[in-house]
Amino acid sequence: MTSTDSTAQGAGRSARPLLNPRLAEFGTTIFAEMSALAVRTGAINLGQGFPDTDGPAQVREAAVRALREGRGNQYPPGPGVPELRAAISAHQQRFYGLDFDPDTEVLVTAGATEAVAASMLALVEPGDEVIAFEPYYDSYAASIAMAGGVRVPLTLRAPGFRPDLDALRDAITPRTRLLLLNSPHNPTGMVLTGEELNAIAELAVENDLLVVTDEVYEHLVFAGEHRPLISLPGMRDRTVSISSSGKTFSFTGWKVGWVTGSRELVAAVRSAKQYLTFVSAGPFQYAIAEALALPDSYYEDFREDLRAKRDLLSAGLREAGFTVHEPRGTYFVTTDVAPLGEKDAVAFCRALPERCGVVAVPNSVFYDDPEPGRTQVRFAFCKKQEVLQDAVARLGRLRLGA
Repeated sequence: MTSTDSTAQGAGRSARPLLNPRLAEFGTTIFAEMSALAVRTGAINLGQGFPDTDGPAQVREAAVRALREGRGNQYPPGPGVPELRAAISAHQQRFYGLDFDPDTEVLVTAGATEAVAASMLALVEPGDEVIAFEPYYDSYAASIAMAGGVRVPLTLRAPGFRPDLDALRDAITPRTRLLLLNSPHNPTGMVLTGEELNAIAELAVENDLLVVTDEVYEHLVFAGEHRPLISLPGMRDRTVSISSSGKTFSFTGWKVGWVTGSRELVAAVRSAKQYLTFVSAGPFQYAIAEALALPDSYYEDFREDLRAKRDLLSAGLREAGFTVHEPRGTYFVTTDVAPLGEKDAVAFCRALPERCGVVAVPNSVFYDDPEPGRTQVRFAFCKKQEVLQDAVARLGRLRLGA
């Protein structure tokens, strides 16, 4: 091959975008951008949703024990270690009265993010429409795109962020394949009511739709209660129920999630999942099996601790001049910066670290049409109390015009 031939061939390669066009709209996530900004400026990071303390010591020690005993140091079973699958099944029975066969109706995943991606890849064909609550966690849009699906947003609007069930009915077309739902909802903190769940279930049955539910904040509900959609009549054979250990036990780095559902749906998701990570987090799976068996007092104390932190941060944000949309669940609070004279949440968040030493995340990036969230900003309150107190003091500078 001559140098001229090589140059021409190279030019031909460069003329074609390297990134699959389906993913062209997805660059660096807002979480990576804002966390990098926190590191660069030394600001308090209330943007990304990770705790700044570890979870229960006995759970951490269970992971150490598994490592030392050689459990999970090599490839664990593809569906997950039997002990964890049995613990997940027991958890679903204990809290919701749901029976799942740990051998065929439970699948362990690399966090809920992989569970969502595997579900989309397994169940959605190119051109299928997927209806999702908007604003949505950013991996939802990417997972739908990777599967070749068409996302159809159902916008949740301030101040209540309740789903418009008439709009949901109108959004369903002959091309609709699946509903991707998140409750308790990130980033708004909305928790679906029993009436809303019943209406959604009726629409799913009526239109023969599949449903994927992201329930990672199931144990962080401050008002009302969490009720899995899969527990409703007609939903057992059409729902993939997803949760994970990271948010409940404050070990987000372990990436231990799971899927429960009918044998057929779990088998379908497993078919896709096995070609993503195959397996992961071997020793940590044994530790989470023990974590799921913690007494009710753990779950109650965990929820009340986060409730107090929610109230602390919310009060400080109100005092600083934000409009606060108090969350009914999760560990995020959505605010509106318009009362501060701000018109763009992205610009506000990029400037906030220099203004007062705090990092937050703009909700507008979680919308297809950013207008409904143009001035909304999300703060995480899963931090130490003294960190939140410091953040509140810093945010108070906004009231003073600093």
